[in-house]
Amino acid sequence: MNFNNNVIWITGASSGIGKALVANLAQQNCQLIISSRRLSDLEIVKDSCPNPERIACLAFDLADYNNMLPIAEQALSCFGKIDILINNGGISQRSLIIETDIAVDKKLMEIDYLGTVALTKALLPHFMNQKSGQFVTVTSLMGKFASPYRSGYCGAKHALHGFFDALRLEHEKDGISVTLICPGFVNTDIARNALIGNGNKQNSQDEATEKGIPVNVFAKRMLKAIYKKKFEVYIGKKEVLGIYLKRYFPKFLHWFTLRSVVR
Repeated sequence: MNFNNNVIWITGASSGIGKALVANLAQQNCQLIISSRRLSDLEIVKDSCPNPERIACLAFDLADYNNMLPIAEQALSCFGKIDILINNGGISQRSLIIETDIAVDKKLMEIDYLGTVALTKALLPHFMNQKSGQFVTVTSLMGKFASPYRSGYCGAKHALHGFFDALRLEHEKDGISVTLICPGFVNTDIARNALIGNGNKQNSQDEATEKGIPVNVFAKRMLKAIYKKKFEVYIGKKEVLGIYLKRYFPKFLHWFTLRSVVR
């Protein structure tokens, strides 16, 4: 893999998958724009990397989806161009439908779907003008099939697949590619930060996430898929089989999921 001379913008870069991507890409001769909500967290990530002068920090909130045009302009001013946008920022959920306030569903859609879509649309004219660019979006296996306790999260992630498949069809002629990354369980803080029914954080880890792929291993596999400009990739352990069960044996997947529900 060689991302030399690329400018890569990563959201959700202060922790988890995003932080691991930064650590790996900082070893290469590329320039990075790293984003999350808190500037102080981004600066810690930047200072931990070699050649921090090649990294620019840009803090913003994906929930502020009506303000993405000036955010994209700020990003472009950092190094004069952007070659790859990695839409990694987002939140998860752990609550039953009957126990979940509609405000939680709204927040999941605003951050995981509308924020990502708005940022993508804000950067799209730049990619069209330079006749190249790659949108990389981290969705989830939950964007392909579903599980209890994740209804709002599943809805937002399914929506991302619809939008980015359409974007790929409309803009391949402009030299723009789309890569969808669908993680299974990755050992990050996603479960701890997941929203419960009243909108608070769960603040606890779950066993499946704890036993998931190490985040650095995941990041390396993800970067290979980005480099190869894959359309869609599934990265996980045995949970990836759910993709094929959903396609060919949906009733069996339903039965199996009911008997092995993972919080």
